[in-house]
Amino acid sequence: MVRLKDIAQIAGVSVMTVSKALRDEPDVSAATKAKIKLLAQQTGYVPDSSAQGLRTKTTKLFGLVIPAPTNPVYARIVFAIEERAHELGYDLLIAHTLNKPEREDLVLRRLLSRRVDGLFITPVYRFEAEARIYQEILNRKIPTVLLGPPAPFCKNFPGIEIEETVASYNATKHLINLGHKKIAYFTGPPATPWAHERFEGYRRALRESGIEVDDRMVFAAGSTIEDGTKATLQMLNEGVHPTAIQAVSDLVAIGCAETLLAQGVKIPEEISIVGFGNVLTSEYYRVPLTTVRQPKFRLGIAAMETMMNLLRGEPIQNKRLAAELVERKSTAAPRS
Repeated sequence: MVRLKDIAQIAGVSVMTVSKALRDEPDVSAATKAKIKLLAQQTGYVPDSSAQGLRTKTTKLFGLVIPAPTNPVYARIVFAIEERAHELGYDLLIAHTLNKPEREDLVLRRLLSRRVDGLFITPVYRFEAEARIYQEILNRKIPTVLLGPPAPFCKNFPGIEIEETVASYNATKHLINLGHKKIAYFTGPPATPWAHERFEGYRRALRESGIEVDDRMVFAAGSTIEDGTKATLQMLNEGVHPTAIQAVSDLVAIGCAETLLAQGVKIPEEISIVGFGNVLTSEYYRVPLTTVRQPKFRLGIAAMETMMNLLRGEPIQNKRLAAELVERKSTAAPRS
């Protein structure tokens, strides 16, 4: 393994000079820096991050905690955070909670044991007002940014979120403007704030348009394709016949659409469907899905900006990013 003193011997300078040159210290000439950096590259020198961490009391590591790598919503968010972290000289340790509180507790403790400089967390939402691990993170003063809206158990941390209510309202208004009055809604996980906000946007649009919010048109779904399938089968079994369906997410909408198409229902000729999220699959689904485009890359960039503000001790606040409706082929005016 190549050491600093090996490079110093080749360059004919002191070990301290090599160390300063590789850290871009101002008291080393540009020519010496260039020479030493070239030698480091040619000899394959790799700095000892552990030793650097002891000296600077930082690890140059961030922990990133998301529900699962299979959830397409997080692909662009993770990409944006990793790209910006790379530019700033940080690496990411990524962990998955699978939406289980006990697993979230475990992965967060593992990241804390690695002495990460900061945490990005998509919380496992729960109804409890407190969660011990979040209190521990707060007590340790670990810079933490939530990827999503805060809940009572994590209310003390800044969050980056979407204007969920407004975006869902616009999706419902799109259906109403097409002429739909019988609009079913497939709800999300009951403990998640974003699911409640999207449902509130739907209800607000109906009320403002003079349409009664009919509980028989509301079905508990979740967040997966399978959840969308189950909610659709329940709707069909109960004999409910809306002219349009608004789903809490694209995956739920796709599960719904697959089930209806299998039953011979034509989309959008017989029923319109709207999703939320604009995952890649929605655009290339066999009936391209009208949906809400979440600014996923911008969300990741905003999360990193907030993190750097925290590390610098600068004032921070929650950020809410606007989302926009994308009209595709899954929605049309109802048949007369």
